[in-house]
Amino acid sequence: MEKTRSWLADRPDVVRKITFRLMPFVGLIYLIAYIDRQNVSFAKLQMVSDLGLSETAYGLGASLFFIGYFFFEVPSNVILEKIGARLWFARIMISWGLVTVALAWTNSPTMFYILRFLLGACEAGFFPGVLYLLTLWFPHAYRARMVGTFMLYSAVANAIGAPVSGMLLDLDGLLGYQGWQWVFIVTGLPAVLMGFVTLAYLDDKPETAKFLSLDEKEWLRRTLAHENQSMQKTSHGNPFATLLDPRVLLMAFYYVFFPLSAYGLSYWLPTIVKDFGVSNTMNGFINVIPWIAVAIALVVVPRMAAKAKGSETPYIVVPALLGATCLVLSVYVPSNTLKFVFLCGAAAGIFSAQPVMWSLPSKFLTGASAAAGLAAINSVGNLGGFISQNAVPWIRDTTGSTIAPMLFLAACLAVGGMMTIVVQAAIRRGQSNEGRALKGGQAA
Repeated sequence: MEKTRSWLADRPDVVRKITFRLMPFVGLIYLIAYIDRQNVSFAKLQMVSDLGLSETAYGLGASLFFIGYFFFEVPSNVILEKIGARLWFARIMISWGLVTVALAWTNSPTMFYILRFLLGACEAGFFPGVLYLLTLWFPHAYRARMVGTFMLYSAVANAIGAPVSGMLLDLDGLLGYQGWQWVFIVTGLPAVLMGFVTLAYLDDKPETAKFLSLDEKEWLRRTLAHENQSMQKTSHGNPFATLLDPRVLLMAFYYVFFPLSAYGLSYWLPTIVKDFGVSNTMNGFINVIPWIAVAIALVVVPRMAAKAKGSETPYIVVPALLGATCLVLSVYVPSNTLKFVFLCGAAAGIFSAQPVMWSLPSKFLTGASAAAGLAAINSVGNLGGFISQNAVPWIRDTTGSTIAPMLFLAACLAVGGMMTIVVQAAIRRGQSNEGRALKGGQAA
């Protein structure tokens, strides 16, 4: 008993070693991915007129990214689980980087639609792939914090990408290229380069990691095995069977509301700020501010949730409801300054709830089922981005109002936050049923 207890003792030194090796690297990749995903929001400021796109047509093109994402996400993560993260992440990065660069030569709405769809198909599997990777490298108590650290790079991406994209737009005419073309060329090449770096740097799993000692590998293996057993986790024989798990389906629907709110705000934030009457470069620098607020929230909220030891619900519900409230207030306050302050608060609320939310699936899924389940939740949930990219401009074009789209996003975020209570109850009920089935099997 004493020997078992010693193996289960916390080893922050091992976790710290893994964190320093893994998180900055996958975070840097995510930073590049997020810039390549979001660069279209700045390119839009010139593309719309150059290609003769309406706001609604642009929204459709931008949102087709999520359709490609939806169809290829689960197969991508299942392949990753089979062949390892090193090769598969390299393939993902090289292909999405090449498609991003190709967007610079878009010459028609149809080509824009095709390339945005292909970008989603190429990038599919990266975000849930990292989430799956975290289940192989970190005990459950550390995962919300690690997801928060990982997502922190999306805030950094927006903080870097916004001013860079703004300045690239102002290179309009350099070497015969439009500013929006420079946005795609300059932001696409780093992904291709990092794909080759990944082949040399990344370890697929702890068992093959040279930076961990045999003792450290054994501690991690036993700790994760103990968690899988004690949490009554599910591992389906066929990973695609995970797609029919009621808890996965519920979480997929639940997650829709978060990307819907996030992309609805982040894609249109440059357009909102442009209405303040600023230049492209100044627009980029102003757009850094919300992501500083997001970065702070992504550090604070997951750490608070980790200290709560299993009581995740308040750390999802409260930020979501706070974000929804800020979205509503942003459309009714009289000055641009106050409007922008509340938009910063809304961004912080939307994003800071998500790392804690992403710790929930690993409470009931493990192995290939976790890879498929995380991908399913992310792929269906990210259809919220498709919905927002079509609904927000449609609402704006139909009503002629900037108020109605923000109220729509606020309502969606509030519904998502409150659904956390339902999801947690379903997870607890599923674990209880698994426990009873296991005891019944042992008794038999």
